[in-house]
Amino acid sequence: MQAEAGLRARVGAFIESAPIQRLIITLILINAAILGLATSPTLMEKAGPWLMNADRVILGVFVVEILLKLYAQGLSFFRRPWNVFDFLVVTIALIPTTGPLAVLRVLRVLRLVSMVPKLRFIVEALLKAIPGILSIFGLLILLFYVFAVIATGLFGYSHPEWFGHLGRSMYTLFQVMTLESWSMGISRPVMETHAWAWVFFVPFILIATFTILNLFIAIIVNTMQSMQEEQQKFEHDTIEEVVHAENAQLHEDLKALRQEISALRQEISQLRGKD
Repeated sequence: MQAEAGLRARVGAFIESAPIQRLIITLILINAAILGLATSPTLMEKAGPWLMNADRVILGVFVVEILLKLYAQGLSFFRRPWNVFDFLVVTIALIPTTGPLAVLRVLRVLRLVSMVPKLRFIVEALLKAIPGILSIFGLLILLFYVFAVIATGLFGYSHPEWFGHLGRSMYTLFQVMTLESWSMGISRPVMETHAWAWVFFVPFILIATFTILNLFIAIIVNTMQSMQEEQQKFEHDTIEEVVHAENAQLHEDLKALRQEISALRQEISQLRGKD
């Protein structure tokens, strides 16, 4: 058991070592380039078999990596969310797919997120910010509903192609919110029949585009800052614990050294007394 545990530890240290991790990242980038080149019919005619063989070899390396991690970590492998993510991505890549489903191979590129700490931090921040994002999203939907009802009542009869019913009004307001051709494409044509229509569109843009959407960014930035502070606090506490443990050990070593010196002095005194 001890020999197997030692082997598992060595395998885990090997697969998690910096050179191996850099190799996996490099293979992910190469695989991404291969999948991009595979979309070109001209290149596939010239080098299709080479690209496909390289793709299979890289997938084989990913499979070996996952198997080594499973052997090294055992069932604890599945307790780490990023390990589960890598496992699912590689498993999906192993499923034979043809036609449109073949594009699922590109999911392997997403493994880069789990391999690069900075990308992993951003994704974790986004996931942690979901409750706040959902609250802002609910407020945005409420805002859309209110303005869509108003727009349908005000402009539905004169511009039914944009505001003929609630669904069209909400879609049109979504276009306005994204600022895509909102002025020349929607607002000004409506103002030709309703000169005061700017009173409706300008407040909507100010609230929806410049306020609500910026709240999404604020939530994410605040979450990232909070996570950074928590990480720094954890590192600080860890350093303090290590320093405290080392100081305690040093104190014990000094105490033992003093006792040894005192005992040595007593022995020397006894030897001198005998002389």
